[in-house]
Amino acid sequence: MTTVPARRIATVALVVRDYDEALAFYCDRVGFELVADRPMGGGKRWLAVAPPGGGTHLLLAKAATPEQSARIGDQTGGRVFLFLETDDFWRDHAAMKEKGVRFLEAPREEDYGTVAVWEDLYGNRWDLIGPCGDKAG
Repeated sequence: MTTVPARRIATVALVVRDYDEALAFYCDRVGFELVADRPMGGGKRWLAVAPPGGGTHLLLAKAATPEQSARIGDQTGGRVFLFLETDDFWRDHAAMKEKGVRFLEAPREEDYGTVAVWEDLYGNRWDLIGPCGDKAG
């Protein structure tokens, strides 16, 4: 019997303008945790964050060329880029709003759960998604 190795998307790169401003936004406002911060030479860093409890890491990759700089905040042509799932939508929605995260819409109920679109500091769009039936208060 052949065993198929387990695979997962471990890390997603997000092009950023500045390492430290991106790190501050994702840790201080969104509530992510620092996973790795290693110098790579030439001013580059392997800077990764993730939601508490693990999951896919977000590599904060500083733009190094004019072409990369042009993509900051628009890696997907204005579509929602990433989906942050939570076990408590209203807790995380309130905490993120209180810390200055900009939501582009009021929360809404969908078949897959409670959802609201928010922007990171560069304008990349994310969905915050909570479980189905996750009602406020």
